[in-house]
Amino acid sequence: PRRDGGGEMNREKLESVIARYEKLSAEIADPAVIADTALWSGLCKEHTALAPIAEKYAELSRAESDLAGAEALLSDPDMKELAEEEIGEKKRLIGKLEEELKILLLPRDPDDDKNVIIEIRGGAGGEEAALFGADLMRMYKMYADRTGLHWEDIGINSTELGGVKEAVFMMSGSGVYGRLKYESGVHRVQRVPETETQGRIHTSTVTVAVLPEAEDVNVEILDKDLRIDTYRSGGAGGQHINKTDSAVRMTHIPTGIVVCCEDERSQMKNRDKAMKVLKARVYDYYNSIAEKELAGRRRSQIGTGDRSERIRTYNFPQGRVTDHRIGLSLYNLTDFMNGDIDEMLEALRLADITARLSENE
Repeated sequence: PRRDGGGEMNREKLESVIARYEKLSAEIADPAVIADTALWSGLCKEHTALAPIAEKYAELSRAESDLAGAEALLSDPDMKELAEEEIGEKKRLIGKLEEELKILLLPRDPDDDKNVIIEIRGGAGGEEAALFGADLMRMYKMYADRTGLHWEDIGINSTELGGVKEAVFMMSGSGVYGRLKYESGVHRVQRVPETETQGRIHTSTVTVAVLPEAEDVNVEILDKDLRIDTYRSGGAGGQHINKTDSAVRMTHIPTGIVVCCEDERSQMKNRDKAMKVLKARVYDYYNSIAEKELAGRRRSQIGTGDRSERIRTYNFPQGRVTDHRIGLSLYNLTDFMNGDIDEMLEALRLADITARLSENE
């Protein structure tokens, strides 16, 4: 369908997407294609991704057809008032559907559906930073529990007081990277530490990195580029003290990236976990270089994703959490630290969509 003055939506792009969807619909029903499992699976995945656009387009087509029918009735004196009412209603609906389609037509981040590897490291503030790092890890774990995501520890470097110098873990589930990718950056906490005797408020920082899990097709790590060392993992000992060299340290020689994993008592399991983290870090490393080399690369209002950028402040005396990229403050810090972070994540997602829409106009 076409309307004169049809707004800012890119009709040519929309119709190209619909043509592709219809072609895929025919291909996935072709017995010759079905026989090729890998090909059929890939086409089905693309077909599913385009389905929401096709459904919204069908709604728009119906609304525009209804509008044309109502406009045809304007010449009938008996129907004019009813037709004008119908025209106003359909124009509002068409405007709403076009806005929704503009969002659906935005290029998707190909990493959005991937699982994530989250790394938390204490920054400025010593033990208090490590304790807040443990609080953030707990926050993300509780968010995972609330939303049905799967959680897997990869490596936790704890302090004597229960903080974490470094924590690496994986979260898997539907669209998890798309939800959590805006968490990368410096998280600042303002509160009175438990170790503070004078009641003074301290400011500490923790760095969070959210990396999409790299699939084998994304990054290839050659044996010649890899050095693997094994060693006996530390810990308090006792009857389960590790008597074998099960801990693993992997070094990617071209980038100098090092990953250690001693979470499992099996060397093979530690190797598997370390390789997942290494692939994610190497993928992120080369991806970052590629982005920096693209002239005029977008820098939207939700930030650059640079891990040195301060993105959020957790102010405990005021019970407030503020995201500096979008200027949003929430006064539910207790609930937020218990994993109720959906409102913030959704606000960041919408800010990103708004920024990208303004770029396309």
